[in-house]
Amino acid sequence: MDKFVFVLLASLISLNLLGQTAPSQCAELPVYQKLDFWVGDWDVFANDELVGHNQIEKVLEGCAIVEDWTATGGGEGKSLFFVDYDGNWRQVWVTQWAMTPGGVKEKMIAADGPPGSVRFQGEIRHPKAGKWLDRTTLSPFENGEVRQLIEISNDAGQTWKSTFDAIYRPAARE
Repeated sequence: MDKFVFVLLASLISLNLLGQTAPSQCAELPVYQKLDFWVGDWDVFANDELVGHNQIEKVLEGCAIVEDWTATGGGEGKSLFFVDYDGNWRQVWVTQWAMTPGGVKEKMIAADGPPGSVRFQGEIRHPKAGKWLDRTTLSPFENGEVRQLIEISNDAGQTWKSTFDAIYRPAARE
């Protein structure tokens, strides 16, 4: 056995025996910092009207992000954002609303977002309407706010229709 591998293995075993684990490297890798601008506790406004609250939190020592959405009119949704084996961010969104079949949407980071923004895109499959493209663009502003724009396309991306356009402001908590 190579001396380096032996020392590494011995170190990991000794950390485990002491009840400790090796520190995660996710927090230090640039790919895991791509959504840091969105992490926080947010009040969400559409047309200057409060429409919900969203808490975006890094979990698993920075290796994933959990989204916890609550709408002002009722309803909630949860997302898990993670980096896949190819180094691409992915999102799985689940909700009890009937806006998507089964209440689930899956998206992957897309390379064609506006400069400074992060864009995710996936497909929504509907038994009657066929496949639609679904994309979300997150755009940070210098004042600390973030815009989230969700759009759908039923013509393979030739045209897009906005379904949610909101500004995230740091939550006003007392």
